[in-house]
Amino acid sequence: MSTKRKDQKGRILREGESQRADGMYMYRYVDILGVRRCIYSWRLVKTDKLPNGKRCTAPLRDLEEVVCQDLKDGINTYAAENTTLNRFYEEYIEMKYELKDSTRNNYKYLYSKYVMNTIGTMNVGSIKFSDIKKFYISLIRRGFKPNSVENIQTILHPVFNAAVRDGYIRKNPTDGVLAEIKKSHNWEKPKRHALTVAQQKRFMSFVANSKTYSHWLPLFTVLLGTGCRIGEVCGLRWEDCDFENSLININHNLIYRQMEDGKMAFHITTPKTKSGTRIIPMFSEVKNALESLRNTVNTCSVDGYCGFIFSGRVGQMLHPHLINRAIERIIRDANGEEGARVMLPHFSVHNLRHTFCTRMCENEPNIKIIQEIMGHRNIETTMDVYNEATKEKKMESFTRLEGKMSISYL
Repeated sequence: MSTKRKDQKGRILREGESQRADGMYMYRYVDILGVRRCIYSWRLVKTDKLPNGKRCTAPLRDLEEVVCQDLKDGINTYAAENTTLNRFYEEYIEMKYELKDSTRNNYKYLYSKYVMNTIGTMNVGSIKFSDIKKFYISLIRRGFKPNSVENIQTILHPVFNAAVRDGYIRKNPTDGVLAEIKKSHNWEKPKRHALTVAQQKRFMSFVANSKTYSHWLPLFTVLLGTGCRIGEVCGLRWEDCDFENSLININHNLIYRQMEDGKMAFHITTPKTKSGTRIIPMFSEVKNALESLRNTVNTCSVDGYCGFIFSGRVGQMLHPHLINRAIERIIRDANGEEGARVMLPHFSVHNLRHTFCTRMCENEPNIKIIQEIMGHRNIETTMDVYNEATKEKKMESFTRLEGKMSISYL
């Protein structure tokens, strides 16, 4: 009969447990990959006194329980405790072959700037819900907007999902974090407001009659007359326009983005969803605006695409920052004009897309048509604009009807 192993206090040790000559306890086990591993502690159970000068860790028996449960659940404890988030992310992103280059570069840029030197240095197995929450709150305190924090969540959530699937962790620590933060912070996203009809007319009239800004008129006409995203319009080519049938084929985007090396560059991307690829009929104003540029020459080439319709005054490709700066100057000068009756609010180029959608909602009852023209993936996005537009129309209608409904007996 074999003698049971005991520690220096005479206590019987379990299978796999032992005590070294220096008093440290050790537990040997085989992980899910068949590799022999060991865990250590200066205490066997919680009631044991920690030797002087030794670092406090969980008792060996507590550590054993975790290991045994991990083995039962197929969790690779050793890998989780010895693989940083940075290392796991590098392996994860390399396997995401389906990502577009632009999306991959954007993810890498955001990760390297905001995650790599923060929670990225922590081991995957040690990152908890509270760690993610503290990280997101730190970003908010740095001035991050809701959309920006959600962009980080978009990167991290699938990474931790992969860690769950690969047996590194049981639960995704990013689950529910944003929902909890939204409860305790002013998280309401700023709503984009469409220009009113009066503001829209004022904006276009000022541009058309300005010697300084009239060269922007064709671009703003196409934006307000198609509802296209700015990247779709900047990337529009002559071959995408069917003037005979008055149709525009939207099938790609021109983006201007910081790349992995930190430099800004133009690239062509295709729509992320089927709804992004669409045919838009031309209004006569849009057709005339495009025709007015027939004699312009754009020699730029981006990722094999050429024949672009729009370009800057010196022949360069247009991008949102350039256009938004122009809009800021137009607003400043229009509002500073003596006798101006309609003041323009501050807005960005994307508000022109929102304005087009609002005009459509005010005049077109078929929501499905509006969704298809806008390229909205979800009908809810279109409905949000529709509800806002019709709400204003209701108020206008009731204002006109005030005193005309014979409600009072007087």
